[in-house]
Amino acid sequence: MTPHVTHVMAGAAHGGAETFFATLTAALQQDGLNQSMVIRDHPHRVAALRAAGCRVDTMPFGGWLDRATPILLRQHLRAHQAAVVLAWMNRAAAKLPSGPWARAARLGGYYDLKYYRGFDHLIAIIPGIRRHILDGGWPERRVHLIPNFCDVDEAAAPAARADHDTPDDAPLLLALGRLHRVKGLDVLLTALADLPGVYLWIAGEGPERAALESLANHLGVNERARFLGWRSDRTALMRAADVVVFPSRYEPNGTVTVEAWAHHKPLVVADADGPAETVRAGDDALLVPRDDAPALAAAIRRVLDSPDLAAQLVGRGAERVAAAFSRARVVAHYRETLDRIARRR
Repeated sequence: MTPHVTHVMAGAAHGGAETFFATLTAALQQDGLNQSMVIRDHPHRVAALRAAGCRVDTMPFGGWLDRATPILLRQHLRAHQAAVVLAWMNRAAAKLPSGPWARAARLGGYYDLKYYRGFDHLIAIIPGIRRHILDGGWPERRVHLIPNFCDVDEAAAPAARADHDTPDDAPLLLALGRLHRVKGLDVLLTALADLPGVYLWIAGEGPERAALESLANHLGVNERARFLGWRSDRTALMRAADVVVFPSRYEPNGTVTVEAWAHHKPLVVADADGPAETVRAGDDALLVPRDDAPALAAAIRRVLDSPDLAAQLVGRGAERVAAAFSRARVVAHYRETLDRIARRR
């Protein structure tokens, strides 16, 4: 019998890590991993995981007064005879009880390592996070590097521009992410003011939505900026766009870079830590300084005005996906790593 792996996620209803959690666990299920999931009761996520054939339990994952979740987790792990438990983010790690199972965690950011005391293994998604873990005193043999991948819905048609009052012949930018100050979407809206005739779709939700809509009105770009809310049809959005823009001030990983490459879209990205470490500036993406709206506008204009440059960025990005960020390669790496952790335990 193959070792059982339980994934534990206490994330929000929407978010980048939450999206990749569903993507990876569904891919591992399809690949035949013996696994189960314990998550918060977000109905859309529960339904999607169960539709993919996954075994899912829900638990509260409350604050420090929540004594029920660790007890329920222990019962789940014993019932499934879990060999490895993979925690996603701090709250899940904090609730995870010790036992005969190996405790591992996937770190998608520069998290406080205090949440992972007593854990057996940590998985970093970029080299910088791996260095952060090693600098925290972890031995190399217990720290693993596995990047994210992007699923492409091969059957998806481009999203209809008419549905978002966008002309078919207008240059269209796409930004994906939570509507939070760290994502730099205010910088992108400011850059849009210097790009007449260019339209922008922002797919995401978050606390800054009202402020961003107000800024768009103030800048006079509200007629060309569309706030789409949280979307799960990322392939359809990518296929409708001409350029993907990733303007984050702070970004520990940068999965949007891989998504743009996988969907054969030219990428313009700000030099936040994760994207700056991932892209090869001028080769597979144009890299601009954070918080620099004129530089961002100029880079976008370069891509829109040069089909040859756009084609080069797309081609190099596709090569990067094939070499390091494909679904098959990442799933195989997770399978090998989880199996090795189980055997060591």
